Amino acid sequence: MATLICTLQDHQDDVNWCAFSGKLLATCSGDKTLRIYSTKDFSELPFSPLAGHGYSVHCCCFSSCGQFLASCSTDATTVIWSMVTGDLEAVLEHPGRSPVRVCAFSPDSVHLVSGASDGTLALWDFPSRKLRRTGAVSDTTMVACSFSPCSQMFMSGSTYGDLRLWDLNMNQLYAEKNAHDLGVSCCMFAPTILTGGQMVQLRLASCGQDCHLKIWAINKFCSGAYKMQLLHTLTGQSAPVLCCAFSSDGRLLVSGSVDKSVTIYDANNAVLLYTLKTHDRYVTACAFSSTSPLIATGSMDKSVNIWRLEDGGTANGGKSLSEEYEQTSTEARAPAGRSRLLVADWTEEDVSEWLVEEGLERLVDCFKSNNIDGTELLGLTKETLASELRIESVGLRGKLLRKVEELKSDSVCSGIPDEFLCPITRETMREPVIAADGYSYEREAIEGWIHTKNRTSPMTNLPLLTTLLTPNHTLKMAIGRWRTSH
Repeated sequence: MATLICTLQDHQDDVNWCAFSGKLLATCSGDKTLRIYSTKDFSELPFSPLAGHGYSVHCCCFSSCGQFLASCSTDATTVIWSMVTGDLEAVLEHPGRSPVRVCAFSPDSVHLVSGASDGTLALWDFPSRKLRRTGAVSDTTMVACSFSPCSQMFMSGSTYGDLRLWDLNMNQLYAEKNAHDLGVSCCMFAPTILTGGQMVQLRLASCGQDCHLKIWAINKFCSGAYKMQLLHTLTGQSAPVLCCAFSSDGRLLVSGSVDKSVTIYDANNAVLLYTLKTHDRYVTACAFSSTSPLIATGSMDKSVNIWRLEDGGTANGGKSLSEEYEQTSTEARAPAGRSRLLVADWTEEDVSEWLVEEGLERLVDCFKSNNIDGTELLGLTKETLASELRIESVGLRGKLLRKVEELKSDSVCSGIPDEFLCPITRETMREPVIAADGYSYEREAIEGWIHTKNRTSPMTNLPLLTTLLTPNHTLKMAIGRWRTSH
């Protein structure tokens, strides 16, 4: 069951896009503004609305940790905003000064891509805010873009109707030239990677002016060749489909249409679960929350509707999404007192105390301003420290990461199920990922292994067909439950 829990009516023009981070919802509009809401109660943040664009804002997206928001506009710029202060951090001018229609962060927040009305694509190095590469498809407008879950490729979609897969050097890996008659309107990668035999498979959803929502398999073979295969064509809407998005586990798919409807599908089985009709005009935007059973939908009626999914049985093995959310939320409500808590349950104050104890007091203000709690502390990487927290000292970053590793080692308990331990480190996994050999590893451990062991499997010693890694959300949730009960 999908229940409408609130309607946001702050924009003065069409809502063009909406995006979730872990704690925030961002919406953008033809009224030239972006509005930022807390997902706790959907109250608007004090620094909202954000006004820095000269024309309509077409798209917005969060960096992986939610510290930054990117937005793009007819004014030919992509703007970077701080989600701590609401300040404008940078203005990226698109090559050729053409209106920018879409932008997307890579999952690792190292790259940002933007697509424009003249068919050009710009790939930006996000930490330095510098233009890295450009590409183009003639006689079309770029209206859709999505990074693969491994951050090494991205898909673009255009009004010509084509879907094109690019690598980070702007080489075209594959082109599906007639993906949607009359034009593509949106495309989104599923967050999972499937492996088997001699290939690795990604899933992609796309929608267009042909009134269809399509699910594709993108196969990479050991030879390095790519092939796209159409798996399902979903026809639950009677007019052009303008937007689509996967849930954080890839099992649900939502779309919005010119027929004013929102549809929610079981993505694995291509089964229509719900059709929602509350908007008065075209549904132009949709997004799943990654941390709660919520969907946001935006419309040309100037409103954003927030939906709660009460029955997520199809997507969660019989357990409702709301139950999953409540269980996850309970993990954060541990007793006070840092000495009695697992690191993942530390508050921001606990993290500050720990920094002082470890001689890292100079980082306290930075961590407080970025709301780093225990869970986020354990998830910090070299890239995050440099690009999002702006810690310039290499030595300071190294010392912090060593201390974090000590925390992880100290938190390992006896009696933990073996499947919760990384095969490389034999420590409890915090960010489990699935490698091409089908085994789950701690992300940092397998990335280091691949870098130093020439891409062989730690478990089989056979060559890995690909270095693509996909988050194992189910395992991460199971580990979280075990930790809570112990």
